[in-house]
Amino acid sequence: MKFEVTILGSSSATPVHNRNPTAQLLNCNEKFYLIDCAEGTQQQLIKFGLKAAKIDYIFISHLHGDHYFGLIGLLSTMHLNGRIKPLHLFGPAAIQEILELQFKHSDTTLKYELIYHVTNPAEAEVILVNQDVTVETIILNHRIPCTGFKFTEKKRLRKLIVSKLEEQNVAIELYPLLKRGLDLTLPNGTVLKNEAYTTDSATPKTYAYCSDTLFDESYFASISNCDTLYHEATFLHDMLDRANETHHTTALQAAQVAQAVGAKNLLIGHFSSRYKTLNELLEEAQSVFENTSLAVEGTTFQI
Repeated sequence: MKFEVTILGSSSATPVHNRNPTAQLLNCNEKFYLIDCAEGTQQQLIKFGLKAAKIDYIFISHLHGDHYFGLIGLLSTMHLNGRIKPLHLFGPAAIQEILELQFKHSDTTLKYELIYHVTNPAEAEVILVNQDVTVETIILNHRIPCTGFKFTEKKRLRKLIVSKLEEQNVAIELYPLLKRGLDLTLPNGTVLKNEAYTTDSATPKTYAYCSDTLFDESYFASISNCDTLYHEATFLHDMLDRANETHHTTALQAAQVAQAVGAKNLLIGHFSSRYKTLNELLEEAQSVFENTSLAVEGTTFQI
């Protein structure tokens, strides 16, 4: 099963050469979840060979333009391309007003249903559960209400030890019972204990997306022991005063978060346009948390 994230944008407030503002595409079992949608997102999807038509869920962390200014264009393109299946949009309450105003003044009536789900910036909640993933909000500390998102794989069914089942001449139609963890009683009265004929599936993995925020321990519990943590790292630590002023974090602080919450891997992004190269940010984070990577455009990371 695939569980991977492709970076579409890694810049902060303004785009720079080779860096677009924030957007990511999460693939969980060939279902696609767009996380933030900055200006130029649909161009990035085209550039990296990713199909916007496959996206059924969009998550917007907050209403600063570098996280949602690409949304109206993407939604409009889906409409023009004949989309008819519903699209679920999760984000702040005002996103509906913003989009409907633009649709009104462009005389656009979408051919598909756009289903709004309002996120609560004051309390972490489960906002989506389907057969592949559970999505929860992460309450962050930014200048305006802002949530991150935690994606957790659903536990897979148990794996069969087929060779042992064949030795017992177990009918194939009974296999699903064993996959669900049940013991099996054969017609001759023999009881097959589940643990002897199956093995447990892999532990579900978790991807935590922490958008713009101050370094703030209040959200640490929400992302504890995540497999991969994406955390903004707008500045080097010598710009800490500026980070605090703008409610952002430094690369060093992002690494400290990863270390504190027991993350296995850290991705850093949302880089200030003042940095033309990113090696210093990476080195600063790796000085605290070795398993750090740069969330740069076009890179796909396995969760």
